[in-house]
Amino acid sequence: MAQKSLRILLCIATVVLLFSLYTWGISENPPGFFLDESATAYNAYLVSRTGAGEVGPRFPILFQEYGVNKSSYYINPLTIYLLAIVFRFLPPSILVARMFAAFWMFSASLLLGVLAKRISGQLRIGIIVAATALLTPWLVEVGRLVWDAHFSAFPVVVFLLAAYRIQSKEAWRWQDIAMVAGSLAVLTYGYFGGRVLASLYALGLLFFATTKHRLVGVIKTWLAYGVTLVPLILFDRAHSGVLTKRLWDVTYIKPGAPWKEIASEFAEFVRCYLQDQSLTPLLMMGDPHEHHHVQGSGGAILFATFILAMAGLLLVIVRRWREPWWRFVLYGLAASIVPGAITDWPFHQLRLMGYAVFLLVLTVPALEWLLAPDEPKQSVCSTSEEAHDREPDRAAVVSHGLSRPVRLGILGILLAATVAQAIDFQIAFRREGPKRDFAFDVGYKAVYDTAVARPERPIYLENGQWGPAYMDAYWYATVEGRPLSEFVGLPEGAKPPSGAIVLSSNSNCQNCENIQKSGVYQLYRAK
Repeated sequence: MAQKSLRILLCIATVVLLFSLYTWGISENPPGFFLDESATAYNAYLVSRTGAGEVGPRFPILFQEYGVNKSSYYINPLTIYLLAIVFRFLPPSILVARMFAAFWMFSASLLLGVLAKRISGQLRIGIIVAATALLTPWLVEVGRLVWDAHFSAFPVVVFLLAAYRIQSKEAWRWQDIAMVAGSLAVLTYGYFGGRVLASLYALGLLFFATTKHRLVGVIKTWLAYGVTLVPLILFDRAHSGVLTKRLWDVTYIKPGAPWKEIASEFAEFVRCYLQDQSLTPLLMMGDPHEHHHVQGSGGAILFATFILAMAGLLLVIVRRWREPWWRFVLYGLAASIVPGAITDWPFHQLRLMGYAVFLLVLTVPALEWLLAPDEPKQSVCSTSEEAHDREPDRAAVVSHGLSRPVRLGILGILLAATVAQAIDFQIAFRREGPKRDFAFDVGYKAVYDTAVARPERPIYLENGQWGPAYMDAYWYATVEGRPLSEFVGLPEGAKPPSGAIVLSSNSNCQNCENIQKSGVYQLYRAK
């Protein structure tokens, strides 16, 4: 009993240490706080106190973002509610919000290790996959963003754990069905692209329907998942077009397009689908969007990880394509590219997060092959019948084509390359990441501090060409415990009264006296 308690304490201490290292420097990198992060954190704080966000009823199905903006979106609720729980017990701050975001990506990485251990039956493979996930630039960078993107990997991994748990069972109990359907629901309500992924993953469950009983289980899972969509469907009926507004704004697909345009849209989909598989951003450049990736720090995934994933892909195609689980993994890998391919941004790491997860899962077959023991040699005295009885199957022959020392040597080189490139990424990430002032609205905080230090009240908030930045002011005021009555948000097109001081997200102003300019933001006195 004492030894068991000691092991538990050691495991907890190890996890705490890893999380501390994982989040080291998170208060400075990323710098500042991006507008969408302020919207998520501010709405979460309001929910923690009142149950309602900035706009709308208490405990809504979706939250309206930037309520004063005519082009506002409705955003997913799950991360807001989860962060609201944190703010119920901890004071709102940028550090708390970023630690919250990192926690979910950190948890997803550890759960990938759990999944790898269950697939392979080997703890060492689970440890390698978890460590690789923790070092993967793609996951590290997205895990520091405080809008719902940081949550996107977690439900994918939870779904894979639930799917692997049931895929070999002949009869699916309701507890199993609830786990799979629940993970699909979390994916749906957790991230914009999750609505596409959840539908595709649910369809992919048919790969497990190898018997009549399993087919019934798949249908029951679909029905259970359908029940979780009822609130979303009712919300869409009450707010027509809300669910698809974001999609139509970022996609090349036109709703209600004539048949003659469908062919060109399909050709564009194929082009975008292939573009999102390009090795240049994957291994060399990463996402071109500065919010998602530190430019100059390398690719989205490590070279050694990619080599293992491609080796695993080859092994699955050659040896294990008859297994329903691995057929589903191949399908899931292909399906995970769709959310990025239907939009017009090349290699958008946030929308392709499922792709990263499946690439890491595909390293498992390669690690199994590299760590497999050698086959015992047959005795020269064996009869042909005995030799036939002991003849390894094709999988074993392929697996053991190289001696174990050679395979272990290859693995050692790949693991060393993983660590070396991860260190190189971390150096560049920590050197260049804090310099992303423009991407994370660092300039707004400077003019905000000047504004609140002055005696004039109220401070007018003007939303200009750089977005509804009033939200940044609301968030910073919340962190400081400053009453929002000190601020007045200007409606679109409205002019501030003469003599008022204005905190603006316009780069320039007319008929004004400039007080301070920082980046694209400025503080001025209206004339």
